[in-house]
Amino acid sequence: MMDHAHDLACVREATNRLLNAVTAMDNASLAEPSRLPGWSRGHVLAHLARNADALVNVLQGRPMYASAEARDADIERDAPRPLEVQITDVRESAARFQAAGEAPADWTRTVELRNGVTDSASRVPFRRWGEVELHHVDLGTGYELEDLPAEFLERETGFLTERFCGHPDVPATRVTDGTRAWTTGRAADEPGITVTGRPADLVGWLAGRRDGAALEVRGGTLPKLPPL
Repeated sequence: MMDHAHDLACVREATNRLLNAVTAMDNASLAEPSRLPGWSRGHVLAHLARNADALVNVLQGRPMYASAEARDADIERDAPRPLEVQITDVRESAARFQAAGEAPADWTRTVELRNGVTDSASRVPFRRWGEVELHHVDLGTGYELEDLPAEFLERETGFLTERFCGHPDVPATRVTDGTRAWTTGRAADEPGITVTGRPADLVGWLAGRRDGAALEVRGGTLPKLPPL
């Protein structure tokens, strides 16, 4: 069982870090490209706000988004807003998520996310933590993967390797930072490929933020991972 209360506190801390960084920006820098192809920094902030509300929907038993088209349209609509409006929206939507997470609930229940994906309600706060931390890096304002909390890097590595477990297009792979190890990809008695690297580089590769050039690969070539 995930410790959802602990993760909610981590979400709050991560959100405060992000908001502190964003307050140093201006409208011109908000319109500049983020590290995500096709998205400005305004798109990233709009997505973070709408994702918080979407996860409130999940916790309260509603569809995460009305549709994929509505999700994308909302982000495009909100991306050009002035910095002050963006900050207020991120802060207020984050508060709504915290309130939904702190309400009495059965945290062992199964909830539905996008595209028919299901998970334990107890993992929703960790999912939100990942959204805030990785998209903070995507803003390209000086917060890097190396700045992410050590606990987050370890758990995100486990979360992402689990996500690719059983994927037919990913060869059986052992992933290790030198002290901990995870397996991912197709089922096999013994993974044929071993990928070793620093926690930040592993998360960067697994999350599609880095090309994996800093990783050591034995037993084959670095697997190409499908998009998240």
